[in-house]
Amino acid sequence: MFKPVYALILVLFFAWPFASYAQEPPKLEPITITTDLAATLLTAEIADTPELRERGLMFRHIMPPDQAMLFDFGTPRPVAMWMKNTYMSLDMLFVREDGTIAAIAENTVPKSLDTVSVQEPVKGVVELAAGTVKRLGIHQNDKVFHRIFKTKEE
Repeated sequence: MFKPVYALILVLFFAWPFASYAQEPPKLEPITITTDLAATLLTAEIADTPELRERGLMFRHIMPPDQAMLFDFGTPRPVAMWMKNTYMSLDMLFVREDGTIAAIAENTVPKSLDTVSVQEPVKGVVELAAGTVKRLGIHQNDKVFHRIFKTKEE
């Protein structure tokens, strides 16, 4: 006869390897990207701790077209990203402290160890599904609106 204590041991044995992946629900916040033609509202998952920034979108296979990940680096600095363990192609927006886009990387290579970087200090990076930059007509110096950026009213 199978005893409940054996069931508990089996559950713990098989669940233990996955315990390190357990995490808080993602912080989701709205961001807006404005171009000459339109303003687009997206839902961004916020990566604002070293652990969240390190993990990023690793091990994921899908990025819905109305979602993004926003990496908040706190203090503006040159940034280098890579696609290790990221299974989907992404577009990356490197965003200055004032919310303007300093650089854009389109259609990054999944699982690549090559760095995608910008030497200009940026406050954050917005990752989008590949093709979003082209679809929305996003260009360098367009703006990203979110609470971490100090945007000035025009």
